[in-house]
Amino acid sequence: MADFLDLESLSPGKLREILNAAAARKQVRMKAGPRGKGAPDGDAPLSGHVLALVFEKPSTRTRVSFNIAMRQLGGESLDLGGAALQLQHGESIGDTAKVLSRYVDAVVFRTGDHKRLEALSGASEIPVINGLSDRAHPCQVLADILTFEEHRGCIEGRTLSWVGDARNNMANSWIAASGKLGFKFKIGAPERFAPANVANAGNIELTTDPVHAVRESDCVMTDTWISMSDDAGGIEERRRLLAPYQVNEALMAQAPGALFMHCLPAHRGEEVTDGVLDGEASAALDEVANRVHAQKAVLLHCLDSLA
Repeated sequence: MADFLDLESLSPGKLREILNAAAARKQVRMKAGPRGKGAPDGDAPLSGHVLALVFEKPSTRTRVSFNIAMRQLGGESLDLGGAALQLQHGESIGDTAKVLSRYVDAVVFRTGDHKRLEALSGASEIPVINGLSDRAHPCQVLADILTFEEHRGCIEGRTLSWVGDARNNMANSWIAASGKLGFKFKIGAPERFAPANVANAGNIELTTDPVHAVRESDCVMTDTWISMSDDAGGIEERRRLLAPYQVNEALMAQAPGALFMHCLPAHRGEEVTDGVLDGEASAALDEVANRVHAQKAVLLHCLDSLA
C-alpha cells in the first residue's frame, strides 16, 4: 500500500503508470457502452473496499469524483465531512488516523496545512490521499495531464504555460509534474507571486510578462487569484497586482492553437473571461470528467491493485 500526498514522491515511471492506467480504464468503460455513471466496472477491482472522505475544506469536484470513482471500482465511500468528526472537537489527528485505520481501507483528506496531512499519514495504517492541501493538489493535476494528452498527445517535450498566482498548490503540483514528465513549464507571474523553488530547474521558465509566458505554448492555464487559504486582508492588493495576468481572448491570441485549462471553480471576469472559459479552446469540463478516471487510478495505486 502507498500514500498519495504529492507528486514529488513518485518516480517518473510510477507517475506514468498511474496516468496510463487512468486512460486505459476510461477507454474500457467507454467501449462498454452507456450505463449509469455509478455502475461498477466489469472487473470491480475494489469490491468490498471502503473509502473515507474527510474534508475540512469545501469541495465539489474532489468530493463527487472520489465518490463516483469508488462506486465504479466496485467499492463504497463514506463522506464524513469534517466538522461532524471528533477531530474538530478535541480528538488528536493521530487518534483519528488510528480509528479510521480500523474501519476503512483508505482515506482522502482535504485540509489546509499540509503538515496535518502528513500527520494523518504518519499515524495511519492505511493509505492516505491528498484531496487538497495548501502545498499541493496532485489529484487535480493528474486529471489535467490526462486531459491534455487526450487533446494534444503525449505531454513530454511540450510547452505548458501558467499565468497568474504561481505560489499556490496547483502551480506547485504542476512544477513537480514538469520535472517528472519532461515538459517545459513557462510561468508568467508578478515577482510577489512567483514560485520560490524552481531556481535550478532547467525545464522551468519564469517571466513577469504574461504575453511572453504564453507564446509558443501548447496549453495555457490559470487558477483563482484568491485561494481558500489566503488571508482575506490582502484581497484587493492581490487583484490589483494580478489584473494584468487575466487570461482573456487577447492573451489567448498570442498562443494560437493552445488549449485552455482551469481546475475550477473559476471567478469569471477575474483570472479568466467568459469568452475563454466557455470558448472552443477550453477543456475545463473535460478536466472535471477526468477527475473520476484519475481518482480511480490513484485508488488502485494506493491499494496495490494497479494492473
